[in-house]
Amino acid sequence: MDKSKRPFLKSKRSFRRRLPPIQSGDRIDYRNMSLISRFISEQGKILSRRVNRLTLKQQRLITIAIKQARILALLPFLNNEKQFERIESTTRTTGLRTRNQ
Repeated sequence: MDKSKRPFLKSKRSFRRRLPPIQSGDRIDYRNMSLISRFISEQGKILSRRVNRLTLKQQRLITIAIKQARILALLPFLNNEKQFERIESTTRTTGLRTRNQ
């Protein structure tokens, strides 16, 4: 069989290998806020290992460092900076209601 007529031949795509998020010189510590803040979502949640592309050992160390920073009040437990827009409906009344007697 000719190589050009293979039905299920995968195309060889070139891909760029992503750099690891933690370099070998970086120390995972609760005081290293620039490193820790990369692994927290906008809501203040710890991102998963799959999203972070960390090893299991690195993820454990990051989680411990984030929790220590939260306890020492270096990081907030929740990030409630989202301002919800209040939609005022016309059916609601803002004044005092009077009873009909």
